[in-house]
Amino acid sequence: MDFAFLRETLVTLSHGIPLTLLLATLATSIGLLIATAIATARLWGPAPLQALARFYVFVFRGTPLLVQIFLIYYGLSQFDAVRQSFLWPFLREPFWCAILSLSLNTGAYGSEIVRGGLQSVPSGQIEAARACGMSPLLAFRRIVLPQAIRQALPAYGNELVLLVKATSLTSIITLMEITGIAAKLISETYRVVEVFAAAGAVYLAINFVLTRLVALLDHRLTAHLRPYRAEGAAA
Repeated sequence: MDFAFLRETLVTLSHGIPLTLLLATLATSIGLLIATAIATARLWGPAPLQALARFYVFVFRGTPLLVQIFLIYYGLSQFDAVRQSFLWPFLREPFWCAILSLSLNTGAYGSEIVRGGLQSVPSGQIEAARACGMSPLLAFRRIVLPQAIRQALPAYGNELVLLVKATSLTSIITLMEITGIAAKLISETYRVVEVFAAAGAVYLAINFVLTRLVALLDHRLTAHLRPYRAEGAAA
């Protein structure tokens, strides 16, 4: 094993970290909005909207992300209506096609997590909030949403890890994130094992930090569930 080459490879691959994090951050933000909207539609929307939300989840959970990326990047350009629309300046760019693909995919998976979190809130608490004079929106914001976030956070943390790893698929549409740079290095050096080992180490480091941040947030949000320890009590 050539450790000097590994060190140089890690430095080179680190140039793709900002793009990887940007893809993951934007896709997570947009995907969370989609997930919340889909979960809300499935729980409280009219029947046609519920059916549409279920169909969306079925399609994007039932097909590979790689196929979705190909269809959005190569497929949308086949329609004249898309090429002549105001969206074409974005959809012709691989970056925005990648964001759209990742967001729609993680939105489908995340909607099930959000829906489970919302359903975990006891109905008695909602009824009590309404009895106290809270409007449905106020009860949702003060009672339902905080508890749903606590319930959904661990599972959503797993989805974030999967999303970071899924960004590697965007290299197939020419994005030079970590995997894209790794593929370029392999084509130049033919040293597959060392390059992919270094790429795996970079992803491992990113996801380690991410899981620690999620665990820290979960620790802070569930402080009320930990046993109370009186001040001055023995450790």
